Amino acid sequence: MTEGKKLLIIDDDPDFVEGILAILEPAGYDVETAYNPKDGFDALESKHYDLLLLDIMMGRGAEGVMIARKMRKDPKLRQIPVLIITGIREQIAYLFPGGPVHPHFVDVDELVEKPVEPELLLDRVSALIEASEERKAEGS
Repeated sequence: MTEGKKLLIIDDDPDFVEGILAILEPAGYDVETAYNPKDGFDALESKHYDLLLLDIMMGRGAEGVMIARKMRKDPKLRQIPVLIITGIREQIAYLFPGGPVHPHFVDVDELVEKPVEPELLLDRVSALIEASEERKAEGS
């Protein structure tokens, strides 16, 4: 199920990205990385991805939120599931565990807290891709 699935990580912390790569690549995912919001959004617009793993706090602040919002306005990009992996909680209107306190703050598929356990990461990535594929199959 993971073979051939293409993921993009947008996160400005190289050490964290390396840790995530060490979990996802051995599981069979094809993973690309972007270390800033501009390069990440450019990659999203130019290639196909099955899932985006997105950090919230980058650059001048919560630039990950801006990426998620821009994606949801784009007919092609809104189809990509977004998994936010962040070190902040209430500051972005989410509490753990559970859903959004303010559901319209940012529309994402799921949010997990750093540091993320490898098993949880693999489970959430797989579940989001599977749910996305089921939505596509129902729509075709």
